[in-house]
Amino acid sequence: MKMKAIVIPEPGKIEVREVEVPKPGPYQALVKVETMALCNSTDRKLVEGHFPGMETYPLVLGHENAGIVVEKGEKAACFKVGDRVLGGMVFDFGVPGLVGGWGGFCEYVLVNDHDAMARDGIADAAHGWYDSCIIQNVLPEGVGADEAALLCTWREVYGGLGDFGILPDGCTSPNPDVKKVLVYGGGPVGLSFVKFMKLLGIPWVGLVDGNVRKHAKALEFGADAVFTPDQVNFPKESFDVIVDAVGNEAIVNAAIGMIRLGGTIGVYGVISQPVLTLEKGKGPYHFNLIVHQWPTRRRERAAMGPLADWIRAGKLSAAEFVTHRFPAPKIADAFAALKAGEALKILMTF
Repeated sequence: MKMKAIVIPEPGKIEVREVEVPKPGPYQALVKVETMALCNSTDRKLVEGHFPGMETYPLVLGHENAGIVVEKGEKAACFKVGDRVLGGMVFDFGVPGLVGGWGGFCEYVLVNDHDAMARDGIADAAHGWYDSCIIQNVLPEGVGADEAALLCTWREVYGGLGDFGILPDGCTSPNPDVKKVLVYGGGPVGLSFVKFMKLLGIPWVGLVDGNVRKHAKALEFGADAVFTPDQVNFPKESFDVIVDAVGNEAIVNAAIGMIRLGGTIGVYGVISQPVLTLEKGKGPYHFNLIVHQWPTRRRERAAMGPLADWIRAGKLSAAEFVTHRFPAPKIADAFAALKAGEALKILMTF
């Protein structure tokens, strides 16, 4: 049986191809995709051809999706037919030369039962396990398809709060030493950092973005102040934490000049270049620099509970972030809207 998939044949080109529907193994479930979300940074860099470590084309795009289980292997104990799950992927399309740029933008994808594989001692690469299996989970009650697709971003951002020392593991209250945070980047990630920190009660959170249209959204989410990059003129040691949600050497060096003694600069956005030049002398005697180039899966998985609570309580919704919807065959139009700065979060369906 054939299905449609969004393929990048070479950098700069996008097309929809027909490929074979994957067959679930004993620890897997086959998922019919309901909703897909563009990752503004990763997917754009894959399309443009400069995402670090992903240089093989053609590739099947996508890693943010949610769907319904339609078939499962006999050992996939945590899934049942009819469950809504998120984060399905496909790596083997049975076509020589076609690889998965996580392969989530397909009509059907696969999810893996990490817990069952770990229980049976086969949670390793030799048996087809990869770290993303840890977060291919059944959605809690009360989480719809749109919110499920956004959870692919939200869980990672919430996990980043732990990586950057803002929210200690197992805590529902933030680190009391974190009172003033500056976030660079007003895309879905940066705005999620702003919203989550204000929901958690961080006293002061500011946003820096050159697109003033995103300032209003940040203020709606509770930001205490918004700035364009040319308006940032803070003295030394102004902030406890500075988050770079863009992934830019210039932002990191600007942050060094504003972080307090013992504070943390958290780089969340993927930095394309392999070498960074740091102007260390601009900062205090010591500070922490954390480059969050890959999710911390245990924190990401643990984030499901508190995020679902916010969703059910009406404190967090996809409608706050989603600005555009496109049918999957119109993905070139979706990327055009993203490149033009018109879109915040884009959802797609087949």
